[in-house]
Amino acid sequence: MTGPLANVRVLELGSSVAGPFCGRLLADFGAEVIKVELAEGDPVRSMGKQFEGKSLYAASIFRNKRLISVDLRTPKGRELVKRLALASDVIVENFRPGTLERFGLGYAALSEEKPGIIMVRISGFGQTGPYSQRAGYGVIGEALSGLRHLTGDPDRPPTRIAASVTDEVTAIYAAFGTMLALWSRAATGRGQIVDATLYESAFSLIEPHVPAFDKLGIIANRAGSRLPDSAPNNLYTCSDARHIHITAMGDAVFARLAKAMGRAELSADPRFDKQLGRSENEMELDQMIADWVGARTLAQVVEVLNQHGVPAAPIYTVKDIFEDPHFQDRDMIVRAPDATLGTVALAGVVPKLSATPGEVRYAGKETGEDTREVLADILGLTDAEVNGLLAEGVIACSAASAGSETAADMAPS
Repeated sequence: MTGPLANVRVLELGSSVAGPFCGRLLADFGAEVIKVELAEGDPVRSMGKQFEGKSLYAASIFRNKRLISVDLRTPKGRELVKRLALASDVIVENFRPGTLERFGLGYAALSEEKPGIIMVRISGFGQTGPYSQRAGYGVIGEALSGLRHLTGDPDRPPTRIAASVTDEVTAIYAAFGTMLALWSRAATGRGQIVDATLYESAFSLIEPHVPAFDKLGIIANRAGSRLPDSAPNNLYTCSDARHIHITAMGDAVFARLAKAMGRAELSADPRFDKQLGRSENEMELDQMIADWVGARTLAQVVEVLNQHGVPAAPIYTVKDIFEDPHFQDRDMIVRAPDATLGTVALAGVVPKLSATPGEVRYAGKETGEDTREVLADILGLTDAEVNGLLAEGVIACSAASAGSETAADMAPS
């Protein structure tokens, strides 16, 4: 392992998106992340697209991790996980609050034996409060947070982004909390709980609307492709039916846009020379920009706006991203080695560190591919002990790691 987290061991007990994405972020920067799955695999393996029987989502979100399969529903499975937890620095989990406590794996029990342990707890509504026991996915937290109410066109019901945005934002907060807890532990020697929630993470993204309601009673609503009180900041359609988003809310930037449009006088017009005036006259200004954009192709608009230093970008598809030289130059599409696929393209590492960068070492493996190795390396189990647990159904190994013997071959006679 290399990277700034090379000396950190993380036990990932999370499933689906938020927990595994948090683990993936830590693994990208060198943490030894050991992911625990049931034999049937994490639910994320059935999400997204499949290629030749392999989950492409799992290839990405499980990358750089050691994957083991242990059945937490069994006493022996819980004992194995406890031993792994006590050999780790960080535990990432996204069970419903109280689940780990019922398994004897809660923070209080583990920290009593290892005071420096850090437990990162991701849930829909938090470890405390009247909603703590509610089931929650990212979109559920998003709905409660107020963010979903702001998404879409004003004359239609709220819509969603076709990605697990709230899960991933929560995972970023959880990873950030992990780093803060590690920093604190370096000074105090003590671990702590990081309590990251789906609804609070989504709620944090609507911060401008909180004081606006408090002081002005304004209930923010959907605004389609524009950003209210930030004109111009909208989506426009070119003559070739391609779309471009233009943002020029700053006074100096708007002056550059006006010049690019051949309408330099607009930046001196009292209706548009200041941000507040542009917001008050947004509809009129948007129509002017739409007319100018609509008379030109996307390539023409992009060229002119880039020449004048106006923030603008075409609306890309994934195909566009694969063909874009900037994404390539910044290593935002990486080819990761994969035992069954050969290589697979994955999203690159974010952020970029100049001295201790992250890296993608390999794509996500099969369920239980590292079970035997991890139990031997960390817990010191012998082949006979591993084979016994395998025969009992406490653990599972992938076909690639099980060797020539099958579970039936290793069952006691």
